[in-house]
Amino acid sequence: MKTKFYEHTGRSVVKALTFRVLILISDGIIIFAVTRRYDITLSVMLFSNLASTILYIIHERIWNTIHWGKHRNPR
Repeated sequence: MKTKFYEHTGRSVVKALTFRVLILISDGIIIFAVTRRYDITLSVMLFSNLASTILYIIHERIWNTIHWGKHRNPR
């Protein structure tokens, strides 16, 4: 009997959000270094990171349905 592995949607959302915080910080530093403008920096950061977070969650949920590379822990 195969064991089915499943990751709850909430876990995927939390993983996506914590990853996006790291990306948000690095994006902010890079964008501000190039533009030297807070308004452009904030606008680009918010738009790109919201879109990226949504795409990441979709990507994560699709990969959760693929069993390739998952192994059951032997006891």
